[in-house]
Amino acid sequence: MIIPLAHENLRGRRWPWVTTAIIAINFVVFLATNGPMNRELQQISRAELHILLLSARYPDTQLPPDAEQMVGAYKLQHPDVYAQMAAPNRSQPVDSWDLQLLSSSLSPEQANAEMASLTSELQQARDGSIVWTYAFHPFHPTLRSYITASFLHGGWLHIIFNMWFLWLAGTILEDTWGRVVYPIFYLVCGALGFVIHGVVFPGSLVPALGASGAIAGLMGAFLARFPKTNIRLAWILFLKPIKFNVPAYIILPLWLLIEVFWGAVFAAARAEGGVAHWAHIGGFAFGALGALLLKYTGIEHSLDQAIDAKVSWTADPRIVRATDSLAENNPAGAIASLRQLVAEKPDSVEGWEMLLAAQQRRQDAAGQKETLETLCRLHAGAGEMESAWNDYVQFTHLGGQKISRGVWLALCRHLESKHDWEGAATEYERLAENNPRERAGISALVSAAGIRLTHLNEPQRAARLFQAAAGSPVPHTDLDAAIQEGLQRCAKSTPSAQPGAYSR
Repeated sequence: MIIPLAHENLRGRRWPWVTTAIIAINFVVFLATNGPMNRELQQISRAELHILLLSARYPDTQLPPDAEQMVGAYKLQHPDVYAQMAAPNRSQPVDSWDLQLLSSSLSPEQANAEMASLTSELQQARDGSIVWTYAFHPFHPTLRSYITASFLHGGWLHIIFNMWFLWLAGTILEDTWGRVVYPIFYLVCGALGFVIHGVVFPGSLVPALGASGAIAGLMGAFLARFPKTNIRLAWILFLKPIKFNVPAYIILPLWLLIEVFWGAVFAAARAEGGVAHWAHIGGFAFGALGALLLKYTGIEHSLDQAIDAKVSWTADPRIVRATDSLAENNPAGAIASLRQLVAEKPDSVEGWEMLLAAQQRRQDAAGQKETLETLCRLHAGAGEMESAWNDYVQFTHLGGQKISRGVWLALCRHLESKHDWEGAATEYERLAENNPRERAGISALVSAAGIRLTHLNEPQRAARLFQAAAGSPVPHTDLDAAIQEGLQRCAKSTPSAQPGAYSR
């Protein structure tokens, strides 16, 4: 599984309050509605199923207009399934109610009475229900559902992934378009996504809900406006993430192609599946077109200038110049402005992070290594160890070999605190290898040996590390006792050769 972690334009000129508010509203609504909505869905689905089964077995049964619309839509959308329901030799019941239906023969009056009872049960289940009132129903859509359905979610994974994608795509777009146009754009993309879903599955009885269509619209807008932005991804392989950067113009079209593929598969099979792929496709397409429209009509430029006028009094002018340079695809100009800034303010995390984004845009590997080493130190000094570790990982991926001893030790201890014993031992060993004539190098050898002995059950490797520490010419009398004790423990833990043992 591949998960997006961040992108290089994640920091904006001001806090994304609208995006934050949308995420908060979604979580509040989810906590208030998730349990009741699941119960309502069960009741409504059961009543709808019984109406379909009864109408299939007794096709002359009188149907109220609403039920007639539902049955007609289902027959159009799923003719094969309905034909199976109507088969005279059908013998496998779907539930106890269906078993009673199959085992009895109803007169027309009895069938009509049963249908009236079922439609009354369905109406009672629908009346005041969250699902019927606020979710999007393709066979019977309401005007408000085009908006309200975007704030309903069907489970924890559904809302968590949606809100994370919203944060990644929405923050930069809110910073670009402002706090009025951005939320309108978001809601319109969600509504248009539901429109496309309803066009592809006009007779569906499955309610569509979730912010996926709106967020797909933001993803389409992100691609249209920031195609060269690097997106940081994590590939979860055997519970250990592999992190790498991919430009938006590669990963987002690939995601869209996957959605189109599955959307075509389910459309051909006349089945929605569990994901509203066509809502994603529609939202993405409208988002990309809308973003281009805002750009080329000049509306985006006017909005951007208005935001600059509000925030420029608090922003360093070199940050403003660098932001403009990046928007004009001039990373060299941005780097020049930011170099001036960090020379004057060497502890400016914002300056260094923006410098890194400009260097990534220019593909300046040497400059990125220098910047990442500084960011790693600043983040570690601020106690932001996870950020410092991410900086260090990028630094090593670019070929970086050595950072300051104090920061390196802090990173090793951070890995220990996370119980990442293999990672901690490896970094201690790298620290020692790069500082062979320093007191910190000997201490790192002892720490690595202790981890490999105690937590990784590698006594032979631990012994070699203890021996390397013992043989170091660097004074380390205060560590001698720990080294000797470690060697003794290694000797006890190392299995001795037994008679008849063999190698293979």
